[in-house]
Amino acid sequence: MKESLWNSILSVRKNSPLVHNLTNYVVMNNTANALLAAGASPIMAHAHPEVEDMVTICGASVINIGTLDEYWVESMLKAAKKAHGLGKPWVLDPVGAGATAYRNETVASLLTYKPTIIRGNASEIMALAKVGEAKSKGVDSVHQSTEATGAAQWLSNTYGSVVCVSGATDVIVSGNKKILISNGHPLMQLVTGLGCTASALTGAFAAVSNDKLTGTAAAMALLGIAGELAQKESAGPGSLQLNILDKLYTINQEEFFTYLKAEEDNG
Repeated sequence: MKESLWNSILSVRKNSPLVHNLTNYVVMNNTANALLAAGASPIMAHAHPEVEDMVTICGASVINIGTLDEYWVESMLKAAKKAHGLGKPWVLDPVGAGATAYRNETVASLLTYKPTIIRGNASEIMALAKVGEAKSKGVDSVHQSTEATGAAQWLSNTYGSVVCVSGATDVIVSGNKKILISNGHPLMQLVTGLGCTASALTGAFAAVSNDKLTGTAAAMALLGIAGELAQKESAGPGSLQLNILDKLYTINQEEFFTYLKAEEDNG
């Protein structure tokens, strides 16, 4: 599996996919720089008159609901509908799902356009699947990723999506297939928007990967390993953020293979 994950990274570097981001304004700079460092090309565009055109020309779209308002929600729905109609990959990051009725209504509408990939923390994924009484503390998860495996499988079977539950172990599900990625470092939790960065990178991999499960796993492994390596050179979260960008750009096959902690379950 490690060879296929690394080949996905090389494919992003070689093809430099154009990734359309409808994301929150807290993380636009971070996610754009991460996409560039990994070899992709970002576009941040929300305007109603052009959003459908952007979906058309880009290899994939990423919709992140972190900072919602009525204008942006309409942009997101236009983009999701267009991507679904064109059969183009799009990624849903349901930031804070379960926290408010407005977020729940928004993600419910977006789900009707069957996202290619859904990536969120355990609380967000469980809220999407309406499993139990999932609790959400803002955009932070109060559940472990493995607790949301059933919810992820339900979402995958219902919408045909690859579902990634991020956490200490990232659980990536497609039907009955599952990949576990256990890379990363606790210091990454102190850098805002790294989950959003993971979703943006997932969009780049979705644009170049025929196998969306492998592509999603490659994106999560890349960011996790970059975080582990960057932490070794960082005094705190500020330098970690910069060093992650550098490592996304410079990571080589030997480093990737040495640090990769991945497990495949095709049960």
